Amino acid sequence: MRATTLLSAFFAATVAAAAEARLAKIYIEPVSLVASKAAPVPLAEVEYDVTKPSEATVASFELPELPKDGAKLVRVGVYDPASAQWTSSVSVASTENFAKGYSPNILLSVDADGNVIGAGLKGVMVDAGVTRDFGPQAVVRVARQGKTPELNKPIALSPEGKKVVQEEKTLFQKYWWLIAIVVLMTVTGGGDGK
Repeated sequence: MRATTLLSAFFAATVAAAAEARLAKIYIEPVSLVASKAAPVPLAEVEYDVTKPSEATVASFELPELPKDGAKLVRVGVYDPASAQWTSSVSVASTENFAKGYSPNILLSVDADGNVIGAGLKGVMVDAGVTRDFGPQAVVRVARQGKTPELNKPIALSPEGKKVVQEEKTLFQKYWWLIAIVVLMTVTGGGDGK
């Protein structure tokens, strides 16, 4: 009895450690024509679990101070302040995503191990009649293995060694059923009986 209890407790601890929630820090930087030395500033922290991407939440969100120089675009991604480099692919979003009536959705692309591949931002129009959740939302997309092509697939050849070409069907062979329905309706359709 004790062995099974210990084994199940060990298994539960292993599963809990494997399904550990991760935290991604998303940064934002204005994109303008004027050269700026300002470093990217934190925008949000997204807590996610690779096994349950639909349960991702925004742990913290700070509305950014948009520049007064007229920059209409911002760069969004995961930034490492220690090395002063972007550690993920970045996306460019409009500053109108932060306008009144829009709720920012943070899009996070992660690989199967949970490492962040890229981050993005999308403003979703808020309809007060439909929802009461006006805060920022997190959407996590986990990359999966794509379909692989079938290589060295055999080609059907004729006895002469040439590629078999299927014959083109005639109009009657394609639409015989439609012609039969029209003829049937014409023959059985009655007139006024006058």
